[in-house]
Amino acid sequence: MKTDLQEIRTTLQGILKAHSPLLKVRVDTEKTFEIAGTIPAMQGKKKVDGYYFASVMPKPKDVRLYFFPIYTHVDQFSLSPDLKKYLKGKSCFHIKKLSPEIEEEIKTMIGKGVELYKKDELI
Repeated sequence: MKTDLQEIRTTLQGILKAHSPLLKVRVDTEKTFEIAGTIPAMQGKKKVDGYYFASVMPKPKDVRLYFFPIYTHVDQFSLSPDLKKYLKGKSCFHIKKLSPEIEEEIKTMIGKGVELYKKDELI
């Protein structure tokens, strides 16, 4: 079980980076890690150089994972009760502890998001 917030942050970023070159790092600072697609696309009324996919943001008491595919394709995801506890709002997970089971479920969830966005030609 990972409880060190820096270790959780590094783990989540690694899971997201594993999907390169379909996803590229757009922002990588101390406060924000953001990853997006590589294909220019319309996001709302704006044309962007890559469709937003996810962010990892460390906070004092947890690490936040903002995962956009669960917002855009809500009916495609079913979360375990344990992972659902971390979900605050529609697409933000507040993670204080990362068990091997939750880590594996997050990997699967992110992989599914990549496949859905690939199918919809967003990445």
